Amino acid sequence: MNMRRFFAFFVSLTLVLGICAQSKQSVQWRYIENYKDMAIDQMRRYHIPASITLAQGLIESGSGQGRLARQAHNHFGIKVGGTWKGPYIVMADDRPDDRFRKYRTDDESYEDHSRFLVNGQRYRSLFNLKITDYKGWAYGLKRAGYATNPRYAEMLIGVIERYNLQQFDSYNRGRYHARAKTPEETRAENSFFAQHIVYKVNKSYMVIAASGDSWERIARETGVSVRKLLRYNERPRGSSLQIGDIVYLEKKRSKGDKSLKGVPHTVQPGESLYDIAQHYGIRLAALYKLNALPADYTPQVGDLIWLR
Repeated sequence: MNMRRFFAFFVSLTLVLGICAQSKQSVQWRYIENYKDMAIDQMRRYHIPASITLAQGLIESGSGQGRLARQAHNHFGIKVGGTWKGPYIVMADDRPDDRFRKYRTDDESYEDHSRFLVNGQRYRSLFNLKITDYKGWAYGLKRAGYATNPRYAEMLIGVIERYNLQQFDSYNRGRYHARAKTPEETRAENSFFAQHIVYKVNKSYMVIAASGDSWERIARETGVSVRKLLRYNERPRGSSLQIGDIVYLEKKRSKGDKSLKGVPHTVQPGESLYDIAQHYGIRLAALYKLNALPADYTPQVGDLIWLR
């Protein structure tokens, strides 16, 4: 049996046996889902691209998992500064006793981040850029000294493009419409897409399952058959759909996005290879092949998984 047939056989076997792990919504997707509306609201009021706000939040807060976000609702790593009169927490950064602003809520952090940029003289020129010019904003923030990392602009751009965050800068664009509909179907579709953001991951469209979703509902509203949805997502017949599951609406790719070249994924606690495949929009069999993994491989925390 050649390698291609082996991997096809292995994936088919896992699907038939129903042992392919259920997809889990990663902390990154969960962060985007939770805070996209805040970022869009800030964009409408302060003319800061929502993509930039979300990307900075993802990076600076560790997708909401960092100490600053958890203990201080500080999503952007903003330090006390000369005008801050509120509470703070002490954490090592440039110095061992740096003081960071502490907020009562996440909304306060997002609001203060916008005001920090609007009122900062060094960021003034950024507001002359188009709202859709996320690359200009990324390089401008780096030049203005928002972060000391020399690759900060590239990091922002990479996060924005990997998660298709730029769609939020022109919020009414980028919806996925599969077919023409009757008025009744159009109303149902509008309800579905009011509840779902369509992301583009590794050139493939996907949604994140919400309350009340099923394979049948997603098939009905997108025009992609249940059979194809199950095949695209490498799921067996009869598998249930859970809130937070990643659901691809078209076939995944055989390797990761170009931005992932030379950048492996580090396995996190509770993460399966299927979770990683769904997160990056890569077919499971391709992930096995890219990493020359045996059929009985079980991911261990800290393992490096190559994506391209």
